[in-house]
Amino acid sequence: MNLIIDIGNTQTKVAVVEGEEIKKYEAFKRLDVNLLEPILLNFAPQKAILGAVGEIPQGVVEWLKERVKLHVAGPYSLTPLINDYSTPQTLGFDRIAVAVGAHYLYPGRNLLVIDAGTAITYEVVTSNGHYKGGAISPGLRLRFQALHAHTARLPLIDPNPDAPLVGTSTTECILSGVINGAVGEMDGFIEKISSIYDDCVVVLTGGDSKFFANKLKNSIFVNPYLMVLGLNRILEFNVEK
Repeated sequence: MNLIIDIGNTQTKVAVVEGEEIKKYEAFKRLDVNLLEPILLNFAPQKAILGAVGEIPQGVVEWLKERVKLHVAGPYSLTPLINDYSTPQTLGFDRIAVAVGAHYLYPGRNLLVIDAGTAITYEVVTSNGHYKGGAISPGLRLRFQALHAHTARLPLIDPNPDAPLVGTSTTECILSGVINGAVGEMDGFIEKISSIYDDCVVVLTGGDSKFFANKLKNSIFVNPYLMVLGLNRILEFNVEK
């Protein structure tokens, strides 16, 4: 059993993985040892990986190190991929983890991974296992917040997967611009990357993937657990080495 902890910008995801099977998956607003203790008691993992783009709560790392063999994901974690990023020390663990997860699921294929979360990230992996980099753009909520914060009268609204193409109210127009604009961005990126890398597999993941899965005109695979699979593989790879 492996314990996987992903501390993101807005929530923390905790999973328990055995082999290739996810035995438990849960999301929390904030992580503390009281939430982790019953998971360790019920599943008794021996190894754990913790990745954080958000703040790590005080005491969690020390508490885990007393109970499991812990690997903290970072820029110098070993991975199965050859990293061609020019500034690997600035590469977030979350970006490389979803790339590793996709490479694990689709070995020997050119890959484009789209992670729709607080930011929308694009990761390119070649068929021979090279991580090339990608792109970062604002996620849906950042786009809604920007319109509200930097205009005088536009309201702050929540994402809705039923965004119309032509809005007939201010709320609908914001939904259309943000949701359909992001869809157009994704489709354009997919087409351009696919024209460079033959037979490219596109994998969509992230908390906001539900807003895009049925709107993209290109063929994609959706996997909400790509981060978990990637972190689990990174954990095993570092233990093996």
